[in-house]
Amino acid sequence: MGKFTEDSRKLLEYIGGKENIQAVTHCVTRMRFVLHDQSKADVEKIEALPSVKGSFTQAGQFQVIIGNDVADFYNEFSAISGIEGVSKDKVKSEAKAQQNPLQRAMTNLAEIFAPLIPAIVVGGLILGFRNIIGEINFLENGTMTLAESSQFWRGTFDFLWLIGEAIFHFLPVGITWSVTRKMGTTQILGIVLGLTLVSPNF
Repeated sequence: MGKFTEDSRKLLEYIGGKENIQAVTHCVTRMRFVLHDQSKADVEKIEALPSVKGSFTQAGQFQVIIGNDVADFYNEFSAISGIEGVSKDKVKSEAKAQQNPLQRAMTNLAEIFAPLIPAIVVGGLILGFRNIIGEINFLENGTMTLAESSQFWRGTFDFLWLIGEAIFHFLPVGITWSVTRKMGTTQILGIVLGLTLVSPNF
């Protein structure tokens, strides 16, 4: 008997049995289930299992938090249930099929904009720092900015505008790239479309 054999048996029972599982996979810390009927899952009993640290439902997936041992738990659960796991993308597509049209639209938008978040955050931080050194008067009794105080800070102020402006000015390129990536089409065509949208000749 393995370390998680008993908890795996109970999880299979509390989640509604094998016939209630449409698809299953795992990530770094969680078991991810797509269930035929989520109301059959007994959340209180599942969260009371010693190996389980919590559970929640997100984007049509019932997720059970196991922790760093999730891979071992998943292997024992698969052996007991007789259910072969599928890829994360397959679980996402199965879960999406259970969502209503509005939920599917919101999920698609989230998947498109998620890869762009780091660039947007960095751009915002750069422009915020630029405003601090170029717009706030905290030198010479509140009459001078850092950019006005030295050539170095003036150069930094101008250079940061180059980076920050580029991120937001060319954001349509990132959006069209992400859309084509999401649709599984040729990504360079999305980049070309984005460049067309920001072209001065458009």
